[in-house]
Amino acid sequence: MTLALYRSGIRPRPRWLELRLLLVVGVALVVGWISLESFRAGVLGPGDMSLLVIYLVALGLIHLALVVTGRRMDEILFPTAALLAGISLLLMNRLPQDLVVQSVAGLELPLGRLQLVWILLGFTVLAVTAVLVRSDGWLRRYKYTWAAAGIALLLLVFAFGSVVGGARLTLHIGPFAGQPSELLKVILVVFLAAYLAENRALLATSSTRVGTFTLPPLPYLLPMLAMWGLALAIVIVQRDLGAALLYFLVFLSLLYVATRRISYVLFGIALFLAGGALLYVLFTHVQDRINIWIDPFADAQGAGYQVIRAMYAYGRGGILGTGLGAGLPSVGDVPSIPAIHTDFVFAALAEELGMLGALAILGMYLVIAERGFRIASSAADDFRALLATGLTLVIVIQAAIICAGNLRVLPLTGVTLPFISYGGSSLLVNGAVIGLLLALSDRGTEHKEPGLRPNVVQRAAQRARNVGGRIEEALS
Repeated sequence: MTLALYRSGIRPRPRWLELRLLLVVGVALVVGWISLESFRAGVLGPGDMSLLVIYLVALGLIHLALVVTGRRMDEILFPTAALLAGISLLLMNRLPQDLVVQSVAGLELPLGRLQLVWILLGFTVLAVTAVLVRSDGWLRRYKYTWAAAGIALLLLVFAFGSVVGGARLTLHIGPFAGQPSELLKVILVVFLAAYLAENRALLATSSTRVGTFTLPPLPYLLPMLAMWGLALAIVIVQRDLGAALLYFLVFLSLLYVATRRISYVLFGIALFLAGGALLYVLFTHVQDRINIWIDPFADAQGAGYQVIRAMYAYGRGGILGTGLGAGLPSVGDVPSIPAIHTDFVFAALAEELGMLGALAILGMYLVIAERGFRIASSAADDFRALLATGLTLVIVIQAAIICAGNLRVLPLTGVTLPFISYGGSSLLVNGAVIGLLLALSDRGTEHKEPGLRPNVVQRAAQRARNVGGRIEEALS
């Protein structure tokens, strides 16, 4: 087998740091699982570890695939994501299992098993993306095609999306359902990275003064106005404050990274605040979110109930937490915090792991930020640097928004906590994000065989690029 790999130009390469970190992740999750099951049973014991064993075996197989393919990629991102997803598996197995039940191939899957399925699919996407993406040309070359695809997704949700929890987020296609806003954030980053890389010099040096603001030349100001309009449209039609805030913050951050012009960012913030004030006056659902944030006790048994219950959970957790399994996930058959498996997973973890555990979780997102920005700083060109920065910000800003909403630092939003909240769309897309970051960090396989004849896949990819080029030319 090794000889066959060498003949095909693949050089297996050990990833010792990643392996050691994955062993630490495995030990931590086993200890957590035993703690949880021991509390449930009242005696020390591992309980049924089948879900955890399946997860750990999957992590080992992905590590083996990365070793075999010989890619010289970052060795810290994957274990960090694996620990976050492992914490999610523990939490979903600990919560009431009837919170979500779905039928898959005739099998009824409760919350814990269903989350495991989505985690495995998400990490499969991560591995496939990391291994197969060897060029970013198909991303940078077709920026207007990606923008058109994103707008089409948004229009589909506007027209055919269903309302869940007061927000129009979910799109049903046959037996499948998902939130296109998760995919849209990646499409947005790809477009912005390509656009800003192409126009970076002009945006950084040319400017137009409007009052106290220094703005880009008018033709290059249009994307900023389009982003502002997109964010407000999402708030109006989808009633999704979280996605709007995420898109706009990622855009402003990338704009600053590309130009180093703080005036552009200040103008963008002024636009967003003005638009937000207008929406507050015109739309009741915006008023409700802001009013709950300011004073949840004004309607403690109604609109403010979730936020108040989350505050009690933080108080019960204290510094060290109540311990895994010893929190208060439900009162009778009613969850103590509604949407505890989606919007309020951070509050649930803070109750059982305490302030120190919550800070450790936030620290893992800081690790993702550090690795992502390190990949960006060592990128070979502007597009790769901006793309790595944007992909990193998508995860980090999203985590900051939902954690801040749980803590009442910001108004509560409907975004998920990456790799921890329940949700198939979120896990699949975040897996793709980490996979792309790994691919961008690759320093290439060692001793590549020159002059290899293109195989069937490469020829098919070339034909696809030719078709994409014609589409891009038509759109641009």
